[in-house]
Amino acid sequence: MSKAGAGQRLSDRQRIHWLRLIRTENVGPATFRDLINRFGSAENALEMLPELVTSGGAKKLPRIPTQAEAEAELEIAARNGARLTAIGEADYPAMLRRMDQAPPIVALKGEPKVFALPAVAIVGARNASLAGIKFARNLAGEIGAEGYAIASGLARGIDTAAHQGSLATGTIAVLAGGLDHPYPPENIGLCQEICERGGAAISEMPFGWEPRAKDFPRRNRLIAGLSLGLVVIEAANRSGSLISARLAGEMGRLVFAVPGSPLDPRAAGSNKLLKDGAILVTEASDVLDQIAPASGVQPVRPVPEEAPDFSATPPAGDRDRARVVEALGPTPIGVDEIIRHTGLQAAQVFTILLELDLAGRLERHQGGAVSLTYTDG
Repeated sequence: MSKAGAGQRLSDRQRIHWLRLIRTENVGPATFRDLINRFGSAENALEMLPELVTSGGAKKLPRIPTQAEAEAELEIAARNGARLTAIGEADYPAMLRRMDQAPPIVALKGEPKVFALPAVAIVGARNASLAGIKFARNLAGEIGAEGYAIASGLARGIDTAAHQGSLATGTIAVLAGGLDHPYPPENIGLCQEICERGGAAISEMPFGWEPRAKDFPRRNRLIAGLSLGLVVIEAANRSGSLISARLAGEMGRLVFAVPGSPLDPRAAGSNKLLKDGAILVTEASDVLDQIAPASGVQPVRPVPEEAPDFSATPPAGDRDRARVVEALGPTPIGVDEIIRHTGLQAAQVFTILLELDLAGRLERHQGGAVSLTYTDG
């Protein structure tokens, strides 16, 4: 993916086009990367979108934000004391660049230096017990005192306690909505205090965005991505904290869990994590001893990933598209397998998948696997 080199900045024109592209319907981080790889710039990709969407079988074109709308979002960010930073720029959090499908642009508010600290995530139940809240607050304080930032999701219960315990040492609030819409509303003051006391708030959603239920797993992905390890304190069997733990494990982060009473349903999920191999935590040293060797050691994954050569490849035809769609189904499959199965060139397969993605017919999965959406036959 063409990007600003580390420490460089996008031009104002580039930033507008990047923002318009990532805010376009059906364009997520993976699609954004593929579009930039295919067409060389966000500006060129925006020009080609209508043709790609039509080729993918969409009945209507996605809405592309106007230049005026992108400029307005940048102005709103500035008025709120925030900034929109692109992957590869100096103030883009380094840990996020190690993620699969890292967000091309994030909104940041607060002290950027907190992102230079190695981070530990602490998450858990919203309806946490007093004992769980006290443990989370103390754990965050003790880990923070050793030079770590604490990342969490600003939710009620455990998240709130984790932020409160690390206010003095540096904490990161990851939001599911825009930075001007912290959730829940009672934590608006806490979010402001975090930003004023050396911490920061981060979101990949636009200003003005009210968080929806499906936005919280995206937030959980960022929490996991920002951190070397993730600690779960009190999580029920169907808790969002378990999604965070799964994502952290898939990213190669360490997963920790605090044991709870088998009689308390709030501990059922965290106890299950321990059965499945999570690292048991009863005190801060249990986390610090495991995290310390990884601090500052893991190299940043190169960005961009190598893209196929589109210049010498004939364009895909309708029969080629039909072969790729036939090879796909509801079960995730690797792109290399599709290339081998269809016999098409890599660039042709990438282009067809891009068309399907923009048409809303493709699902992206961890590790680069893809599947058809369940509405496709």
